[in-house]
Amino acid sequence: MINRELLQPESIVVIGGSNNVHKPGGAIVRNILNGGYDGTLRIVNPKETQVQGIKVFHDISELPPTELAILVIPAKMCPDAAEMLAKEKGVRAFIIISAGFGEETKEGAQYEQRILDTCERYGAALIGPNCIGLLTRFHHSVFTKPIPNLNPKGVDFVSGSGATAVFILESAVIKGLQFNSVWSIGNGKQIGIEDVLQYMDEHFDAEKDSHVKLLYIENIANPDKLLFHAGSLIRKGCRIAAIKAGSSESGSRAASSHTGAIASSDSAVEALFRKAGIVRCFSREELTTVGCIFTLPRLNGKNFAIVTHAGGPGVMLTDALSKGGLKVPKLEGPVAEELKAQLFPGSSVANPIDILATGTPEHLGLAIDYCEKRFENIDAIMVIFGTPGLVTLYEAYDMLHKKILECKKPIFPILPSLHTAGPEVEEFLKKGHVNFSDEVTLATALTQIMKTPAPAPPEIELFGVDVPKIRDIISAQQTDGYVSPDIVRQLLQCAGIPMVPELVSTSKEELTQFAQKVGFPVVAKVVGPIHKSDVGGVALNIRTAEHLSLEFDRMMQIPDATAVMVQKMIGGTEIFIGAKYEERFGHVVLCGLGGIFVEVLKDVSSGLAPLSYNEAYSMIRSLRGYKIIKGTRGQQGINEQKYAEIIVRLSTLLRFAREIKEMDINPLLADEHNVVAVDARIRIEKD
Repeated sequence: MINRELLQPESIVVIGGSNNVHKPGGAIVRNILNGGYDGTLRIVNPKETQVQGIKVFHDISELPPTELAILVIPAKMCPDAAEMLAKEKGVRAFIIISAGFGEETKEGAQYEQRILDTCERYGAALIGPNCIGLLTRFHHSVFTKPIPNLNPKGVDFVSGSGATAVFILESAVIKGLQFNSVWSIGNGKQIGIEDVLQYMDEHFDAEKDSHVKLLYIENIANPDKLLFHAGSLIRKGCRIAAIKAGSSESGSRAASSHTGAIASSDSAVEALFRKAGIVRCFSREELTTVGCIFTLPRLNGKNFAIVTHAGGPGVMLTDALSKGGLKVPKLEGPVAEELKAQLFPGSSVANPIDILATGTPEHLGLAIDYCEKRFENIDAIMVIFGTPGLVTLYEAYDMLHKKILECKKPIFPILPSLHTAGPEVEEFLKKGHVNFSDEVTLATALTQIMKTPAPAPPEIELFGVDVPKIRDIISAQQTDGYVSPDIVRQLLQCAGIPMVPELVSTSKEELTQFAQKVGFPVVAKVVGPIHKSDVGGVALNIRTAEHLSLEFDRMMQIPDATAVMVQKMIGGTEIFIGAKYEERFGHVVLCGLGGIFVEVLKDVSSGLAPLSYNEAYSMIRSLRGYKIIKGTRGQQGINEQKYAEIIVRLSTLLRFAREIKEMDINPLLADEHNVVAVDARIRIEKD
């Protein structure tokens, strides 16, 4: 629970506060004092009479009633201290800095549980243990530096790691990113990242609160809660970016299906973030860069103008934007020539607009004005301006400051000279701006933002999916494991997923009659072994009854063979859909190019069931091989609409069949007209 006493306490006591500012107990007192806290600050320290100018209480029993307690004492002392503070002193919020709890030993976990029990009994909030504290505009209850600039329109930052939070703050401060609050949740025994988002969502005030949330997550304890409140905040106008660390531990876990081999907890995280509309980041620099972008006006398009006085960075930025699917359109015609005539000879206006190393602040302002007012195919402006030693940067950055305030199009300042022009850059940041010192990092972050879809709607697409029959089929299964091809076919039919005509039988005559009915050529596949290709259990392009007879006899001799499947042979592009059940997350649905390329290329994208059509399209279009799906170099593409429809239908099937733990439809054969399932496997486990 998050309460007033935690966020706006009228009194704070630091248990273990000291005069040594190089230790947590002293540093936290220093930061609270320097932060201008205007409530009553109290200190408990048995060895001091005064700490940093504040009279000290030698024992908790001497304290008057207090609202918030910050504990910086050994872990074994914390449970009794918390009990006394809550019971006798009316403390209703705790921030426990101390380590040595459940993150280290079983005994520590017991201490942690006792503290939680106390908090629950007295209705107290608990941050930590094992954290750096809580930083708000009301009180700076952290023991670390840096303390960033705080204002209501700065970002809210929530971290599952104290040390990482400090490093992210370091990265942010250099860029000029300002903060509204910093939450270090530590072990998150009571208040986790999901709980902080819930509080921010349920108490969100669009006029007063920050619209940007940055997250560093090491454990997603409650995916549903994270999904619900992150999506809700984004729908209210917020923007959220997050790092999820430690997602690859189970990535190499052995599994018997294609999906199991490539799906991992990281796929679940990717799917969750996509569904919520969270921009996923993979480094501190990327997270803080995305945070800076979020503070600028929203982009309304993908066309960028680059204004620079250094050719190389302009070229690198152009390459990086283009790689991410963003555009740097060529500027030409009378307006471009008009601008060029007003710059020094040798300048280029084709885009990047290179005003040369000798270009003046006036030239910089002129180029920005043309991008803002005259070039209609420009949505945003990127300005690269360092120090070639030929202009006064204070004047150039004053011009940039003026244009940022005037222009309606977003302007991205790229000021790379942090060493040689440190004071000039610092002065620019003091005016409330941000700086992207590396152009490629900026382009990468922009790409992540632009490819992140809006939060998915909560409604489930039920049209054409026979849910009662799905439940009947699943309930009738008596054993765990891979179900028979007949059951697979029934389940896909219930979901409305089209399948190639097929027959499974142990009768050669029956299979021959089927092949003659649907027409040769046909495909024969062994039934029983999991990976048919590995044991020679697939025969293509069978054109006669005699050939089919020979293949039947051969396949029935394969170890574990139970029958043979014959299918009508059809052509098309091989694509893939699969799913895997992840604990706490639900079903992760994967799509990509099919056949053997699923495991070789691992070019897949993931979504969390149930999926909307917009989510399915986003998954398909995020594939590296999307050009093949769309059609390239004269080759016809596939029916993308039907591919998306099958993804949605499968996700609905899975939503009502949690017993399905793994499944593949690989391949589906697709052309410009149809998408048809050729081979599928489903593994069921009943709890």
